[in-house]
Amino acid sequence: MGTGPYMVSEWSRGESLTLTANPDYWGDAPHAETLVIRWSTESAARLTELQSGTIDGFDNVAPDDFATIEGDPNLHLQIRPALNTFYVAMTNTFAPFDNQQVRQAIAMGIDRQRIVDNFYPAGSEVASHFTPCSIPNACEGQAWYDFDVEAAKALLAEAGFPDGFETKLYYRDVVRGYLPQVANVAQDIQAQLLENLNINAEIVVMESGAFIEESGAGRLDGMYLLGWGADYPHVTNFIDYHFGAAQTQFGDQSPTYTEPIAQGSQIADPEEAAPVYAQVNDAIREFVPMVPIAHGGSAAAYLADVTNPQASPLTTELFYLSDPGGRDVFTFMQGAEPISLFCADETDGESLRACEQVTEALYGYEMNTTDVVPHLAESCEPNEDLTVWVCTLRQGVKFHDGSDFDSADVLATFDMGLNIGSPFHKGNTNLWQYYDTLWGLMKKPGQ
Repeated sequence: MGTGPYMVSEWSRGESLTLTANPDYWGDAPHAETLVIRWSTESAARLTELQSGTIDGFDNVAPDDFATIEGDPNLHLQIRPALNTFYVAMTNTFAPFDNQQVRQAIAMGIDRQRIVDNFYPAGSEVASHFTPCSIPNACEGQAWYDFDVEAAKALLAEAGFPDGFETKLYYRDVVRGYLPQVANVAQDIQAQLLENLNINAEIVVMESGAFIEESGAGRLDGMYLLGWGADYPHVTNFIDYHFGAAQTQFGDQSPTYTEPIAQGSQIADPEEAAPVYAQVNDAIREFVPMVPIAHGGSAAAYLADVTNPQASPLTTELFYLSDPGGRDVFTFMQGAEPISLFCADETDGESLRACEQVTEALYGYEMNTTDVVPHLAESCEPNEDLTVWVCTLRQGVKFHDGSDFDSADVLATFDMGLNIGSPFHKGNTNLWQYYDTLWGLMKKPGQ
């Protein structure tokens, strides 16, 4: 339940999520009375459904299908800027990834350009840094390691593995803007590891929810494929979430970057923060908790008669703004089923897209941009040193059950997420990764 333009009507597990228009919505009424979210892991299947008219739009067009859609007068291709990162992760509490030289060898031993050239669409690029360079302070410091097989082999031998080793390569078969061809990329990385470093990696495909939970908790004992799409266009969304002291997915984080990360997050002026993020990026490069591969260009496709087609750079599409040619039902197909609709305890993009239709925050974004606009707040004004913000809330907003929205709901929401002593701090995975890594959970006494 939320205050958003759509309300949950029915979730038929494995098939579809049906949402209906909120009759008491404070903003403009949705164009379509009903929104149906469906899913398929195969881009070809999603395209076939769009061509046949059984859906109005779908996300993550396959690289080979960009030209097909652009050449079809009945369809429209909506390009999304590449505000994402795909990476190969290692959990350093498991051998041999507890050896920094092993991690550095892997960083040098993967031909990242080959992956981008073979499996990514136009608009994609090899990641020079973890965070996309269009975000301020993202690319301060040294660029990532060049591909160098001989140097990688020498490092691996120096680490005590001249003949390589055996490990696992985990992934979930879910298409993302940062990873458009999942199985193909996994197989290519597997082949490169064996060919370049004699690392024999067994591929393990996991169910999406289990994969997110296990990787987030740092329990995967090999390498794994994951990525990130921006929630907001600031370096903290990438750096703090992944490499802050609270994050457990890579194992033990290094104070060489966690300490300057904490410092940088408290500096409002980007120019003043730039040298701090140079230190952070250089320390991450040295420690190698993961290998950044690509910033993936992506797109959504729609029927040509859909007005306001959306491919948000932050994947915060608000479908009530899109008109499916006057039809009463708008059907959108994504790559996977939502994991849950306990939105505060989710980081999965397919889950959060559904959440965007139902729940709202104090602020949001203009359609297809990163421009900030008020949602449940009319305004939020800071004091001189930006340490205290006073928000004036929108009046007359109601939840889907008819109850009134007020300041107590804002406080209750933050308490639920941040206070692990709250009786309502019970989510889906109970990792609470956004709250913990971006703001820090409030611990109980003695913890």
